[in-house]
Amino acid sequence: MKKTELFHRVSDFYYRRLGNMGLGRTLCVVVVLKLFIIFAVLKLFFFPDFIRSKVPRGNKADYVSSQVIGRAVDGKQTGDS
Repeated sequence: MKKTELFHRVSDFYYRRLGNMGLGRTLCVVVVLKLFIIFAVLKLFFFPDFIRSKVPRGNKADYVSSQVIGRAVDGKQTGDS
């Protein structure tokens, strides 16, 4: 069985079952709304783009690698594992 066929069968199952129920449709809307709030709204307010504020454009990889290497070296010097 192909992955697309399995996905189609599963999505069709839920669409037909929940689409015919009034409560099922409401629950789907609530779940989608909660996922939107979790991933979109909370990301905007609580998880700012830290790297963009610290590094000029185009040097993100250099900044991240220097931070990782620096923390790895500091961890070995203090004896932390």
